[in-house]
Amino acid sequence: MPAAPFSTPDCWIDPAALRQLDTQGYLLLRHAVPADWIVRLRAAFDAGVLASDQWPVPRQMDWCHAQVDLDPYVQRVCRLPALIDAVRHRLKAPFFLSQVEGRAPRQGNMPQPLHRDGVGLHGQLMAAMVWLDRYGPDNGATQLVPGSHRMDASESVAPQILTGEAGDVLIFDPDLLHGATSNASGAPRRSLLLSYAVAALQAQHRESEAIRGVRMDMREIFGGDDRLPG
Repeated sequence: MPAAPFSTPDCWIDPAALRQLDTQGYLLLRHAVPADWIVRLRAAFDAGVLASDQWPVPRQMDWCHAQVDLDPYVQRVCRLPALIDAVRHRLKAPFFLSQVEGRAPRQGNMPQPLHRDGVGLHGQLMAAMVWLDRYGPDNGATQLVPGSHRMDASESVAPQILTGEAGDVLIFDPDLLHGATSNASGAPRRSLLLSYAVAALQAQHRESEAIRGVRMDMREIFGGDDRLPG
């Protein structure tokens, strides 16, 4: 049975939600992004779309990719207190925002095979996806296998396709099996993909920022003792 999504609190995440993140490998926060930010985030996405050959490394032709990391509202989303709290909980070490970009599957895109993003870097990376449109099985929503980030994960767990609305945020362990489905309807399914890494990897990530199309300043470190009591 899929784990129930949690609503986003005003500031920090409820401990029960953090336990779900530990056991299931993901946490879906409904309506985490303030409603009045969505229009601005969509505009930033649309303005930042670049053709495949305009990226330092060409991107998939059946996906729309947007360079958004300098937009102030995108940067605010990356610093939502609940999001930072969840990443801090999982990494248990100081960390930084390594990358944020916009992605949207075009109509008829090839579905992604279930895959892991953090191979060889267990416990050093966390990811999040911020949806800017309604998403579901008809327009290429992400599917994932709950609990598959654990070493003792059962191979019999079936993948589930997520559904929801603009403003939802998915926080997930990169070792979790996941992948986008096909956008059969052609309806927009814009999203922001966020990547966080432990501070020890900062120099390594800065060396590759040019080929990843990263323009933002990555020097800010999160995860100190700035959490509010309670």
